[in-house]
Amino acid sequence: MLRGDESYAGARSWYHFERVLKDLTGMPHVLPTHQGRASERILFELVGGPGKVVPSNNFFDTTRASAEHSGARAVDLVIDEASRPDDRHPFKGNFDPRKLETLIANVGAERIPLCLVTVTNNSGGGQPVSLANLRAVKEVCRRHGIPMFLDACRFAENAYLIKLREPGQAHRSAKEIAREMFVLADGATISAKKDGLVNIGGALLMRDDALAQRANNVLILTEGFVASGGVAGRVPEAMAEGAEEGGHDA
Repeated sequence: MLRGDESYAGARSWYHFERVLKDLTGMPHVLPTHQGRASERILFELVGGPGKVVPSNNFFDTTRASAEHSGARAVDLVIDEASRPDDRHPFKGNFDPRKLETLIANVGAERIPLCLVTVTNNSGGGQPVSLANLRAVKEVCRRHGIPMFLDACRFAENAYLIKLREPGQAHRSAKEIAREMFVLADGATISAKKDGLVNIGGALLMRDDALAQRANNVLILTEGFVASGGVAGRVPEAMAEGAEEGGHDA
């Protein structure tokens, strides 16, 4: 944090943060925000709206509020095992692909701007989502032309639980697993106050160039310049370090 560059534009700390997040996630567009709910508010201002339907395994409360404030309908599609306390399913945060297929058939893919997978599933008791499940949901989204985003506040915890619980993953590092989680996604919102190990800060990650440009414009109105995100220069320096340490296995 002592290395933090307080320049409003072109800060060294911003470029360090951007480099670390791009390496971790593979996302070409990294937008800094003051916290995760700012990221989700910007996202749903752009893709939400009346008549839209946004599915998730379970929405976190502020994420649901941001989607519904835009006029969209937020729908939880977690697996049935999640509601059975005595069930020892290792990934009770999983998104049910069959429920997603049913929703798409009922409302039409054109009304679904994105599918949001929360990792770990915070409103579902912090339960993890498996890599196999992320791949299955991604395949449904791909076939119907729907982007898949992550609510990735606890990406490192989810990756480590995959390492511990999912067959065939024990030999991989948590960072490698986290990287695959992000590679499957078309974008992500992150509150860095969780696995980013900082007391403030967040990010909005995207692959789509046009959507990222629109997000940049909204970011400037409500957060600050794209190289500041409405936080002090020491924050992106700390978030960069937190992202690195969050991927450690122990």
